[in-house]
Amino acid sequence: MSGDDSDGAGADDADAAGSDGRGDVDAETATFDAIMEKFADSPSQQAVIRLILERGFSVNDEGRVVSGGIEIPNTGIAREIDVDRRVVDATTDAILADDQLRRIFQNISAIPSLMDLAPVLDLTALAITVRDAEESGIVATVTSAIADRGISIRQTISEDPEFTDEPKLYVITDGEIPGDLLNEIRGMAFVHKIELR
Repeated sequence: MSGDDSDGAGADDADAAGSDGRGDVDAETATFDAIMEKFADSPSQQAVIRLILERGFSVNDEGRVVSGGIEIPNTGIAREIDVDRRVVDATTDAILADDQLRRIFQNISAIPSLMDLAPVLDLTALAITVRDAEESGIVATVTSAIADRGISIRQTISEDPEFTDEPKLYVITDGEIPGDLLNEIRGMAFVHKIELR
């Protein structure tokens, strides 16, 4: 798909018709699976939903995808996930037509990440892949081990296991993490692997 605003026919035409609205999602107990179930008949719309959630975008009252107050063109979203622009339109229309989804998608916000800036700002970025992201105490155990060495933590980012098959914990620190501490973290029962970035 070229990502332009043309209305050429394509495989996504059926998806652009919108989801059938099956299933209820309670905004207070919503899970990723429950949200995706609302779009079970449209893999292309599910791709739009996934991108909006992963990027921390929201949907405004006009049905436009936004980051804060900045509008993200639907053609850009369509190009990113290789769907027809009309699929994006249909997805945001479905979101606004559902009171529960509207409450969810109008209240999403993005948090700036230091991950890519770490080398530029002379920070250390540690990526930890865990065996079971549902296990409690992972963040506390890792950050306590780092803090006990007097290393200042600038940011932690924990990936949601509902969004990725290999959820990671990212820890960005002011100073370097010594080898023995890396070995200590690597030896923690819940750690699958670690990577310095």
